[in-house]
Amino acid sequence: MDRNAFFWKIQDGRLPQPQAARTLGANIISVDFDTGAIEIEFEGKEEFINPAGKIQGGFLSAMLDDTMGPALAATLKADEFAPTLDLHVQFLSPAVPGKLHGVGRVVRRGGAVCFLAGELSQGGKVVATAIATALIRKL
Repeated sequence: MDRNAFFWKIQDGRLPQPQAARTLGANIISVDFDTGAIEIEFEGKEEFINPAGKIQGGFLSAMLDDTMGPALAATLKADEFAPTLDLHVQFLSPAVPGKLHGVGRVVRRGGAVCFLAGELSQGGKVVATAIATALIRKL
């Protein structure tokens, strides 16, 4: 674990939380550096709902991306960044305003290409899952 990597600087309060994470009401619950897993809580806000009163899928996708990305970011070195190359989301059940729980993990980390998986639940029910590919780059 590189405590000078941006992820850990944010966790230690040396850098502010990214604005996107603040918008989503992200709060990291736990990080397992050894397994590349993370748990994050999000706040599904009224501003995120569609005309049917459910949280719009783009916000759920952003929550999943902001779950899987940090799972990988926790394992990066200070001079590395890993943008998402692709993101595939499956919407399983509608989500409503309130707390959502995200679990993300690094499925496989190669030299530069990484495969990630995530799940978003609300009230104990899975509302969306995702897989993603990220590419580790030097800053």
